[in-house]
Amino acid sequence: MKRQFVIIILFTLVPVTLIAQLKYSNYFKDSALRIDYYLAGSDSAAEVYLGEMKKEPYFGGSKNNLVSFENYGTYRYRVYDLKKGELIYSKGFCPLFQEWQATAEAKELKKSFYQVAVIPFPKDEVVFTIEYQDWSGEFRELFSVNINPKDYFIREERLPDYEIEQIQLSGKPENKVDLVFLSEGYTKFEMNKYVDDVKRMVDAMFEVEPFDMHKDDFNIYAVKVPSMESGTDMPGDGVYRNTAFNSSFYTFDVPRYLTTTDMKSVHDAAALVPYDQILVLTNTDRYGGGGFYNYLSLTSVDHVRSEEVFVHEFGHAFAGLADEYYDSEVAYEEYYNLEVEPWEPNITTLVDFDSKWKDMIDLDTPIPTPRGNKYSKDVGVFEGGGYVAKGIYSPMTNCRMKSIQVESFCPVCQRAIEEMILYYCE
Repeated sequence: MKRQFVIIILFTLVPVTLIAQLKYSNYFKDSALRIDYYLAGSDSAAEVYLGEMKKEPYFGGSKNNLVSFENYGTYRYRVYDLKKGELIYSKGFCPLFQEWQATAEAKELKKSFYQVAVIPFPKDEVVFTIEYQDWSGEFRELFSVNINPKDYFIREERLPDYEIEQIQLSGKPENKVDLVFLSEGYTKFEMNKYVDDVKRMVDAMFEVEPFDMHKDDFNIYAVKVPSMESGTDMPGDGVYRNTAFNSSFYTFDVPRYLTTTDMKSVHDAAALVPYDQILVLTNTDRYGGGGFYNYLSLTSVDHVRSEEVFVHEFGHAFAGLADEYYDSEVAYEEYYNLEVEPWEPNITTLVDFDSKWKDMIDLDTPIPTPRGNKYSKDVGVFEGGGYVAKGIYSPMTNCRMKSIQVESFCPVCQRAIEEMILYYCE
């Protein structure tokens, strides 16, 4: 079904002039502004409701690349200098709300999802906007608000008193990919296990190309957040646990889908360190996880395939990689418009294939590329991906984004990951 959104414009955006280069210190302080809000609506409508704003001590992102990769993500937020009208910061993301909109439930009722945006703390007044990609692939403004950094309603609160362990410190946050791990479903007596689990997942990631060549480009922190009980919710099995971040399997009634909507608690804990990506490890042996671009990654830790799932989900969250499988259970209905080129770097509808991996295909390889032994080791254009068997194409017959049993990412996904690492580290 074609989705058309009702646009709720709460404030008027000043005219803007895009600038080619930005100097971080001209516009921002060495801290972060956190903007909490709600995304609410149905399958065909979305609204934004502003919650609260906080000043936090750390901004972990690049100070050189402030508006790069802004076309990645189904949503993005943008920051404009109020007086000059210049775009000074932008970041794309994929919220859980957008996936819910593609479910059957969204046709029957309305829901709200807690959201958090983190931007570098501005020196002067700015305009903060939220935009989304509509069904035609065009970005539309959904919300806009003027922010005065001197506003005394911007809270500066004491942070939670959780213990932090530095797993790896390779350099300044603005020149590294900063990962913060959070413990979910670990009691205060299980923190040694949690740290061991973090190290095991990190080791697994650095064994996979291209992460194996970029270990020194990462800073890694583990925040020890105790839960009242071990494990996580499994509603379909009648299992409920009192945990720090209220995570749950059976998201959208898919048994393996592990997520949380408690983004307030997640970001409260993550604020203790500078971060680019938040990764939640969940203390259970059930198979599953979930990953969302520039939003969140979750993985169970004690299943025999947990390390592989972790790397797969991090591919979503970090590099914006799409799922390349097309024959597994999902809750979505018409997730992609087949008449529009998807933004994800590893799938295509062939609408604008020149913008994808065409330069990586041998001249003798046909487009589309037939599946089978002849091209099983080659980069091509294989029909099937993005949850459908027809109309969407992926780069290889197999890849970590298609099957967790594959040892590594395909060359197209590897290139996308490396580009993202350079974006954070330059």
